[in-house]
Amino acid sequence: MNEKHFLSKFHLPWSAGPSHDFPFPVKTRPAAVLICLQPPFDDLHVLFTQRASHLNHHAGQISFPGGKYEVSDESLVHTALREAEEEIGLKSDKVRILGTLPEYKTISGFAVLPVIGILDESVDLDVDLTIDKNEVSRIFQVPLSHLMNRQNYFVHHVERRQQSFPVYFIQYQNDVIWGATAGMTALLCKHLDFYS
Repeated sequence: MNEKHFLSKFHLPWSAGPSHDFPFPVKTRPAAVLICLQPPFDDLHVLFTQRASHLNHHAGQISFPGGKYEVSDESLVHTALREAEEEIGLKSDKVRILGTLPEYKTISGFAVLPVIGILDESVDLDVDLTIDKNEVSRIFQVPLSHLMNRQNYFVHHVERRQQSFPVYFIQYQNDVIWGATAGMTALLCKHLDFYS
């Protein structure tokens, strides 16, 4: 799926509403992540990070760049861009914002806004980006076509408060993307696939 094809589907009316991992607290903390697409591949690629292994929360897990909203942030879109620059050195002027997904609430009490952006020029992950080793151990990309293929998903249902909730897992090479990151990825791909 190239950029033109992606945009023709992404900007259609949303087929899915807000989503969440499990029953969540009444009070939620705002946060945002950047789902960053990269051309010039005929098949867009999606940028992921792996969290540092020494972190207290979600150590070693695959995630999108992002974090919690700070009062100095102009908006949640600004939060996503600020965090991406802090975590991996991705300058905000390199990212063209395409839109957002519906809010995604997590079991840890965050209301996450997934921000969709695309790089207007090719970025060499090893040369152009600088990882903050305190937060991120590495960066890698996954073809969007792989994420769009339902055969690459495993869904495990868990019970919370007498309700069943899906936990998504996506295998890519030696990595497993799961939890909220996989849930937000599935939300985007369900929307794109709805209009196929």
